[in-house]
Amino acid sequence: MTRDIAAQIGPRTAGAIYQNSDGAFEVLALVTDPAEAVRLLKRQSARFAVIVKDVLRADGQPFAVGSVWTTSDRLVRAGGAR
Repeated sequence: MTRDIAAQIGPRTAGAIYQNSDGAFEVLALVTDPAEAVRLLKRQSARFAVIVKDVLRADGQPFAVGSVWTTSDRLVRAGGAR
């Protein structure tokens, strides 16, 4: 994984919880294989995908996102913490 891709992913590793204007999300998995990211996101330019679950919804189902980490995102809990 390049430094550029790592910067775009940010601190979103498995187990992390982050919050932004869209909600609060637990990271279930990180996909760094570009072919798998393209398949999951249905976007030819995808280089990574983050599988998340909305922790504010009791019925939240896992889904993939490909958004980059920005200053609007806030880490609530680092990955690996349980």
